Amino acid sequence: MNNLSVLDWSVLIGTLLTIVAYGTYQTRGSKNVKDYLKGGNTSKWWTIGLSVMATQASAITFLSTPGQAFNDGMGFVQFYFGLPIAMVVICMVFIPLYHRLKVYTAYEFLENRFDLKTRTLTAILFLIQRGLAAGITIFAPAIILSAVLGWNLLLLNIIIGIMVIIYTVSGGTRAVNVTQKHQMVVIFTGMIIAFVLIINKLPADITISKALNIAGASGKMEVLDFSFDLNNRYTFWSGIIGGTFLMLSYFGTDQSQVQRYLSGKSLKEMQLGLIFNGLLKVPMQFFILLVGVMVFVFYQFNQAPVNFNPTATELVLKSDYAEEYKALQLKQSEIFQEKQALINAYNSSESETLKDKIKVANTDYNTLRSEAKILIDKASEAEQVKVESNDKDYVFIHFILNNLPRGLIGLLLAVILSAAMSSTSSELNALASTTTIDLYKRNTPEKSETEMVKVSRWFTLAWGIVAIGVACVANLAENLIQLVNIIGSIFYGNVLGIFLLAFFFKVVKANAVFIAALITQVIVIGLFLLNEYEMINLPFLWLNFVGCMLVIAIALIISFKNLKNLNRLTLLSIGLLLSYFGYAVMI
Repeated sequence: MNNLSVLDWSVLIGTLLTIVAYGTYQTRGSKNVKDYLKGGNTSKWWTIGLSVMATQASAITFLSTPGQAFNDGMGFVQFYFGLPIAMVVICMVFIPLYHRLKVYTAYEFLENRFDLKTRTLTAILFLIQRGLAAGITIFAPAIILSAVLGWNLLLLNIIIGIMVIIYTVSGGTRAVNVTQKHQMVVIFTGMIIAFVLIINKLPADITISKALNIAGASGKMEVLDFSFDLNNRYTFWSGIIGGTFLMLSYFGTDQSQVQRYLSGKSLKEMQLGLIFNGLLKVPMQFFILLVGVMVFVFYQFNQAPVNFNPTATELVLKSDYAEEYKALQLKQSEIFQEKQALINAYNSSESETLKDKIKVANTDYNTLRSEAKILIDKASEAEQVKVESNDKDYVFIHFILNNLPRGLIGLLLAVILSAAMSSTSSELNALASTTTIDLYKRNTPEKSETEMVKVSRWFTLAWGIVAIGVACVANLAENLIQLVNIIGSIFYGNVLGIFLLAFFFKVVKANAVFIAALITQVIVIGLFLLNEYEMINLPFLWLNFVGCMLVIAIALIISFKNLKNLNRLTLLSIGLLLSYFGYAVMI
C-alpha cells in the first residue's frame, strides 16, 4: 500500500512543481508594497472567490471531512449554515469600509477608530491563532501521509513548508491568488473523479439512489438537527448562530481572508468575489461530506478495517494485545457478513424492521472500533510510541490508496497537498502583512517601498519557518478539522466583538475596548479549559458567540457613564443572551 507507482509519482510531483513554478514565474519582481501585499489591486471577482475558498479549504478539509461523514453522517454541513448570512453582512458593512480607507490590513481601521494599543492587541491575537493554524495546515496532511505511505514525517513537514515559502516569498499576495486558482481546479477535479469512481465501484445493481437509501438506513443522511442541545456539537442553531459569528470573524476580520478580497480591482469585484464564495462554499462542503458518505456505502460491500490507521494496526498486532485485536478483526468479519445480508434484504423491501437492524449492526461496528482504539492506546502506552488511534482522518486516504487506479492516486495526493499549500500560503502571506504593516511599519521610521517589500519577504520566510516548527511538534486532536476550528473559536469571537464595537457602538472608547478584550480573552480560554475538563458544557462553536457578546458587554459596562445614549433593547438582549448561556453551560 505504501509503494506508489512511477505514474503516481509523476502526476504528484509534476502537479505540485507546476503550481509552484507557475506562481513564482507569473508574479516575479514585485517592487512596491501595493503589488506585494495587495496584488496591485488587479484581482477579478472569480479570482477572489476561488482564492477565498482555497484559503479555507485546507488539506484538513479533504482529509477530515469525508472521515467526519463516514463516522457521523451529513450533519457537519450545518456548521456552514451561517456562511451566506456572514457574507452578506461583510459585503454590506466590512468591505465598503476597508475599501474607503484603503487599508492593507483589517487592523489598521482599529487605530483610526480606537488607538494604537487596540490595533496592536488585535493584530497580536490574529498572529497567535493564525500562526498556530498555519502549522496545523502543514502538519495535517504530513502526519497522515507519513502514516499510510511510510514517508518521514519531519521531512514531509519541511518539504510542504518549503514549497509554499518559495512562491509566497517571491510573489506575495498575487502569487497566492494566481496559484490558488489552479489549486482549486486540481481540487475540484480530483474530488469529482473520486466521487465517480466510488459510485462505479459499488455493485452493479446499486444506483446512486439506492446508495443514498443505504446511507439513510444507517443514519448517515440526517442533515438537519433542530434541537437546541449544547451536548450536540453540530445543530441547525449552532450553525446559524455560532457559525455566523465564526464566519463573520473569519471572513471579516481574519487577515488571511481579508487580504484575499483587498486585492480586488474595485469594490464591486470584492463584493462579488465574496458572494461567489458564499454561494459555492456550502454546496462544496455538502459534496465533500457526500463523498465521505459514499465511502461509507462502499465499505458496506467491501470489508473495512477495524482501524483505518495502518501504523496503529501494525503496532497493536506486534504488541501483547495482538490476540485481543485479532479477535476484534474476526468479529468485524462477522458483523460485515451480517450487514451485507441485511442491506441486500433492505434493497428489496426497504422495511423499517430491517432499517432498525442495520442501525444496530452499525452500532455494533462502532462499538468494536471503540474497543480497537482502547487496545491501540494500551499498545502505544506499553511500547512508549505515539500512535493515533482515532482514525477519522485516515478513512479517505485509506480508500484512495487501496481502491483507486494508478495515476489517480497521485492526483488525489496532489489534491491533498495542493490544499495544504493553498491555505498555508494565504496564512503566511497574511501573517507577514500583519507583522509588516501593523507592528513593524507602525513602530519604525519611514522606509522606502523597496525596503518594505524586502522586510515583508523576510517576515514571510520567518513565519514559514515558525509554521514548519509548529508542524514538527504538533499532535493530533480528535479530528484535525475540529482542531483548526477550536483554535479559531478561542480567539475569533473576541476579535469580532472588537470590530462590532468599532462599527456600531460609537460611545465606546479605546481604553474600554482594550480592557474588555483582555478580560474576554482570559474568560474564553477559561471556558474552553473548563469544557475540556467536563466541568461545564459549552461546545467550541459557541465560544465565538460568547466571546463576541462578552467583549461588547464588558466594554459597555466599563463605559457605564455613557450607557444612557445606547439602545436599551440592545443592552437587554445582550444581557439575556449571556444569562441564558451562563445557565445552559452549567446544567
